[in-house]
Order: sequence, then structure tokens, then C-alpha cells
Amino acid sequence: ETLSGPGPFTVFAPTDAAFAKLPEGTVASLIADKGALTAILTYHVVSGRVVASDIIRSNGAMPTTVNGEKLDIEVRNGKVFVNQAQVTTADVAASNGVIHVIDGVLMPTPQPAMSSR
Repeated sequence: ETLSGPGPFTVFAPTDAAFAKLPEGTVASLIADKGALTAILTYHVVSGRVVASDIIRSNGAMPTTVNGEKLDIEVRNGKVFVNQAQVTTADVAASNGVIHVIDGVLMPTPQPAMSSR
């Protein structure tokens, strides 16, 4: 729903191999839990169009994602990492922003369970 808006957006998109590295059953459980899936997917999206040169200039930046949590972006040895996932392909043009392909799935901080009193 978020990405169908006009944007612009910057999406850090995991490869199929990145999803395959998740513990067995993770993808199936996410598909069954729309709230958790939405939280993870929106954690991969930043409002605005941020290209590779912007990322390199802002080494150490912590942009806020669409789901409200921050990402940790770092340049190490000329390579860009987002929360430890490496950007493998940068600046893929999209109609409403830009996509950076990453080799890992970004996981937001788990939210504490609400207690029932």
C-alpha cells in the first residue's frame, strides 16, 4: 500500500537468496502474520529518493524508515552496508523512487508484547 503512493521512496530490496538465509519457517510465519510482514516490509523503505552518492556522503546516517524505526547506514572499505546487509546493486530506477538491492533481510526491533491485566 505504501509503495503505491506517489513517493518518492528509497527501497532496500533483499534478494531471493537473502530471504533463503532466514531461519526455516520464517517466511511462512510472516505470510501468516500480516502485521509482522508489514512491519518488516516498511522497515525496508525510506521516504524520499536517496541515491548511492547521497548514501556515501551521509556515511553514519540513521534515516527513519516508513515504519518509524531507524536504519544504520555505514560505508566500510568502499562498500555500503545497511544494518549489516551489503548493498549489492545500487540506484535501480523506479517510477516513484529508487531501489538498492541488499544481501540480507532487515529486521526491525521486536515490539514488546502487550500484557493483559
